[in-house]
Amino acid sequence: MPTELTIDEHIAGFDDAVARGADAARAAGLDAPVPTCPDWNVRQLVAHVGMVHRWSNAQLTGTSDQVGSGAEIEAAGMNDPDPIGWWMTGADELSATMRDASDDVQAMVFLNDAPPPRRFWARRQCHEATIHAVDALAAQLGRAPHADEAGIADHIAIDGIDELLCGFLTRGRKLAVDTERRLAVCPDGASPSWTITLSDGSPVTVRHPPGTDIDADEMLSGPAVELYLALWNRGDLLADASTVSWWRDVARIRWS
Repeated sequence: MPTELTIDEHIAGFDDAVARGADAARAAGLDAPVPTCPDWNVRQLVAHVGMVHRWSNAQLTGTSDQVGSGAEIEAAGMNDPDPIGWWMTGADELSATMRDASDDVQAMVFLNDAPPPRRFWARRQCHEATIHAVDALAAQLGRAPHADEAGIADHIAIDGIDELLCGFLTRGRKLAVDTERRLAVCPDGASPSWTITLSDGSPVTVRHPPGTDIDADEMLSGPAVELYLALWNRGDLLADASTVSWWRDVARIRWS
């Protein structure tokens, strides 16, 4: 199974992340810089996330030819007199669509190991919203938040690690390694673990059941939320600082 969470859990995670992100964005102010996305201020962050929500909603409703380009949607958000309200409106529409869509709806998906479209978009937007809520909180704090400040549940973090390692990294993109290396990601507790083999070919990820003994060249271990943030380049693991630094050098995550 590409995910063990239900659609309801993903939508609840999405709704919770949007609410946290909006609160943090308001507290930070639209002109505040975003430490975790150095090229953005809060207004740009909000416009981006609001664009993604509207674009995703269009995929599920079959109206992608009616919403314009991503650049056009972002420009609308940037110029809206209440960008955070504009963001929330799009999020509410997407949440309703994800709840109401049929299980057999036909729509594009773009990750490996993907569930069917309705489940895919609920999962993807749960994590999109969660990571960008961390960005909004970083703007409020003036630094990357610690895991215990981020408001992320362990089950969301574990699912997000799985989506990143099995869905994003394995889509045929070569990563920047000169010799083959194997990375293990091992959250604390009764959780799956993952190994990712990086070489001059496409990355290969293997999901392991809880309790599996893992042998690897590089290891990231610790609380699930810390790992989730570190793998998405939103936080540091002090005990594994050299591995986190290595990961940031080799991993570049893009949606396509």
